[in-house]
Amino acid sequence: MGHLLSIGAAGVSLCIAVPAVAQDAAPVAMSFEAASQALGKGSRALSAADHEVRAAQATADALKALRRPVVSASASFVEYQKTLAIDLSGTKNNLTGATSDFLAGLPGQFPPGFQEIVTQVTQRVGAALPGLLSAIPDTLRFQTRDSAFRPTVTAALPLYTGGAIPAIQRGAQAGVAIAEATQAQGRDLSQLNLVRTYFGQQVAEQLAASTRATRDGFDRHLSDARKLEQQGVLSHARVLEIQVARDASDRAYLRADLEATTARDTLARLLDAEGGVQPTTALFVNAQPLPPKAEFLAATDHPQARGADAARAVAAAGVDLARSRFRPQAFAFGEYNLNRNDALPTEPDWIAGVAVRMTLLSNVDRRRTLDAAHERERAAADSAAEIRKTIATQTVRAYDLTETARRTFLSLDSSVAAAEENLRVQALSFREGEATSAAVIDAQAAIATVRTQRIAAAYEYDLALAGLLVASHQLDSFGGYLARADHRLGPVTP
Repeated sequence: MGHLLSIGAAGVSLCIAVPAVAQDAAPVAMSFEAASQALGKGSRALSAADHEVRAAQATADALKALRRPVVSASASFVEYQKTLAIDLSGTKNNLTGATSDFLAGLPGQFPPGFQEIVTQVTQRVGAALPGLLSAIPDTLRFQTRDSAFRPTVTAALPLYTGGAIPAIQRGAQAGVAIAEATQAQGRDLSQLNLVRTYFGQQVAEQLAASTRATRDGFDRHLSDARKLEQQGVLSHARVLEIQVARDASDRAYLRADLEATTARDTLARLLDAEGGVQPTTALFVNAQPLPPKAEFLAATDHPQARGADAARAVAAAGVDLARSRFRPQAFAFGEYNLNRNDALPTEPDWIAGVAVRMTLLSNVDRRRTLDAAHERERAAADSAAEIRKTIATQTVRAYDLTETARRTFLSLDSSVAAAEENLRVQALSFREGEATSAAVIDAQAAIATVRTQRIAAAYEYDLALAGLLVASHQLDSFGGYLARADHRLGPVTP
């Protein structure tokens, strides 16, 4: 959890967000560029985003082969029993009739001398025939029990899916784009948080130094007042008035010092620096105005916009997938038995063919499913348009904040000089008895306020500039602005 900063008319206020950690090791001196590199290497959030991108890409790669055949091998061991029953009664009757007819006509086929002999033979055969056929059952029943080992290779190849395969592949590629956009956005936001925390520590330390200088000034003013009281020049009531102001400045310093400690802890936790970080890159302001606002608004490669476009592509793929359910599907298939000798009687050695399937009636309303997909596509389009509008609004607001902070900072240069001179004159006049203690107190408060406002303006410029570059996806140019800066408020050694 980081510290919170609010900038207002009265200056800067740092709110305590986390307790300070023990600083056993010495602080590490680190420039902003080095801090940025350390954050990129040690951030778990950025590492998680990298893993998400790789996972999405692996998923898309896995779906590239959907048009290839699916070949599988299987093996099974089965035990079976088969029973066959054949009705022979009709066959027996037909055989009896045919045999009787044959025997009756057989004597006429021999010469007259042999006909009597043949007739006797046929009569005996005809008499014995019913007994011979009675041995054959009316029903023949056959039963066998066996086991079989069935190794097979099966292949299936999609020929036409109604557009389902291209839709799935486009959706997977859009998923990669979403993950990459999320990754880029996460990097921008982490860098923006680094700007807030890195320079925020300096703000807290400089405010602590400013309040300490104010308290020390009141200490000197109180010492002078006590000397004047001893000389009878100043009343005790005036001395007490200065004492109250001095104590108030001391409480302000203690509060600012605690907030500086919290700010140091926040940056140390962000960069995993056990002993803390001592920034070496100062708060900065560029005196030159920013480039025209149109240059920042013209940027179109914002991660949020890319993510919205990818989400729209996913929704469009969903429409195509829903539409494919109305269309037929065709595929080729084949199977080969690797153990023909042990195959069942009804199993072929191999089989190949082409099949077409079309759903005529589904238990899911396909029309409603397609309508839902169209609505998701429209919603994604509206979201993309709204995100671009929001990005433009944020860009304009950040641009205006940056320019306002720049102008405010430059205008405070003369104010600081005037406040310092006013305090010097009022303190000298008070020691000579020509000015009141209230005038010195007011001069001390004025210089404290203008110093605070100057620090706040510099910090607001840096933070607003980073926000502007994030909104226009140009954060890589932040280092260029830093290098060209012509006003710097050097880091304070705690």
